[in-house]
Order: sequence, then structure tokens, then C-alpha cells
Amino acid sequence: MGEATGGLAARGGQGTRDLRLNAREAWLQALVTLGGDLEVGARAAAELAAQYAQPHRRYHTTAHLEAVVRDSAELGAELGLNARDKALVALAACAHDVVYDARPGHDERHSADWAVSWLEAAGLAAADVLRVEELVLTTLGHDAPAEDLAASALLDADLATLGGSAASYDEYARNVRAEYAAVSEPDWRSGRAKVLARLLARDPLYRTGPARLRWESAAKRNLAGELAGLEPPS
Repeated sequence: MGEATGGLAARGGQGTRDLRLNAREAWLQALVTLGGDLEVGARAAAELAAQYAQPHRRYHTTAHLEAVVRDSAELGAELGLNARDKALVALAACAHDVVYDARPGHDERHSADWAVSWLEAAGLAAADVLRVEELVLTTLGHDAPAEDLAASALLDADLATLGGSAASYDEYARNVRAEYAAVSEPDWRSGRAKVLARLLARDPLYRTGPARLRWESAAKRNLAGELAGLEPPS
């Protein structure tokens, strides 16, 4: 999900083999809205389920998928997105971490490729396929033009976990570390500290007013706490 070593994301937790109702319905309803083939869409949903349930995932799981789908939809509604943009955000939210190997850059690009392949097969208009691809790729650097409200809804939802309770944030941090188990502890601490420092330097951290009201204060507090735990004692 963008940033190196430790990435960015929404709520973790263990995935399940089948997509929960919200994500599957969001995916299929978005295809209906955009005129896609539901038979193809159902096959894509089955593959989404299998991908997000992969055993090496500890935080980029079905629970993460559900959270981003839910939060991006709520933010999109508050931002006044039209039906087409809401559908595009839903598809991008479902696809944004469908490929996840703890390889920043590789994961986002291959997730975008996955979305393009399935959405073309489902018969979506070329402009809609391109837009979903663009939205998924915004998670590479977690940036987009300020006026791009659809991207803002997706990106803020992807960072929602940062603004959770202290306990949920600690679980998120442990799960992220587990996904990078192959990285040595010194390298992890150094790389993760750089990611946290970059996030803390964003002012504001969240792109939209609704997200800032929900998560900004807690997120800054959580990030600062984790960063302090990574820094060597003076």
C-alpha cells in the first residue's frame, strides 16, 4: 500500500475465505451501476475472496478490505460524490490490495493490473476502467490532486486504522510487522521510523474534513507513540 516498510492501510485482523456481505455487494452493485457483466463480476469476487484470505496476510486481509470499502463509501457520501464516482471508488477499494506480497510498488501496480483485467472482461467502458486503475495507483504514494474527491475518499479510508484506539493501533502495528517478518529488526526499525516520520509530517494527515474530524487527533497520537518506541534511547 504505498509507503515502504510497513506501508499504510486500514484495519487489519484475520481474513475469511469468503468475502463478507458488504464488500461482495459493493463490488457487484458497482458493476451494475457502471453496466458491467455480473457473471464475470461474480468470478472476480471469488478471486478477491481467495486473494484477501491468503495465509501470509496478517493485516491486508478481508477485514481490511471490508473496512476500506465501508469507510470510503461513508466518506464519499459525505463528500457528495455522484453515483458513478461512488461506484468507481467501491471497485478501487475492493481491488487496491488484491495483490499483496509486502513489496511496495509491485503490489499496487499488480493490483491495478488485476482490476483492469477483470473490469475489461466485465465490459466496463474504457474510461471507467482507466479511472479505477488511476484510483488504485494513488495508493502508491498516497497522493492525488486536492480536488479529486474520489481519490481522497479512498486514501483517507485507507488510513483510517491510524486513528483507532490505542489497542487497535497496537494490533495493526503488530500485524504489519508480521507481514514483514523477513526484514531484520534493525532494518525494520529504521524503515518503519521513516514511514512514521513522513506521516507525522503531513499537516493535516487526512485529506478531507470528515476524515480529519474522525481520525486526525488519535492518528497523530498513535503515530507519535509508535515512533517513540522505535527510536533508540538518548
